[in-house]
Amino acid sequence: MPKYLAEVLGTFAIIFCGTGAIIINQETGGTVTHVGIAITFGLVVTSMIYALGNISGAHFNPAVSIAFAVARKFPAREVLPYIISQVVGAVLASATLRFLFPANVLLGATMPKGSEMQSFVLEFILTYFQMLVVMNVAHGSKEQGMFAGLAIGGVVLLEAMFAGPICGASMNPVRSLAPALVSGHLEHVWLYVVAPTAGAIGAVFTWRYLKGSAPAEVA
Repeated sequence: MPKYLAEVLGTFAIIFCGTGAIIINQETGGTVTHVGIAITFGLVVTSMIYALGNISGAHFNPAVSIAFAVARKFPAREVLPYIISQVVGAVLASATLRFLFPANVLLGATMPKGSEMQSFVLEFILTYFQMLVVMNVAHGSKEQGMFAGLAIGGVVLLEAMFAGPICGASMNPVRSLAPALVSGHLEHVWLYVVAPTAGAIGAVFTWRYLKGSAPAEVA
């Protein structure tokens, strides 16, 4: 039970702070700025990994949980409970933001600025590289250790910085699903569920190939 609660709390914090930064930026005429939003996402991911990584592994993302299971680094039976926990945390965060900012239309929901295909490809690539980093810094299925938080939070910040204005740089199905559900804007949510999941799974196969082709260490 503690690990599921940790996933609820960590996902809540990420959605509350990250999409909260988007909402507050809109409500205050741009005082947070796009750079500030990207930094907020990166810092809250980093913080939650250090705070909760030793309890649940700090997935906070269904695509990550599914990819770890595909990599056989995480029990398949735990995937659904983890996803449920992540959805609960994310929806609670968006519901809290709806209470605080009832006039906000989108509540930080991700919306393509161009075509759906453009955002689909971007989300696939962004999550692919995010998961590739995760696979190489995580201990088993646990995102913990001295540099794991910095590496994963750093890649989130980097990708949100340059791709956020076009696709929203979700990289996390529940980050997009929760504000879409609470705001009622579900028109593009499918791509933010499918693309990150596919990208994360794709990274697992690359990781396997790279790991298998790595030269043996010299004694």
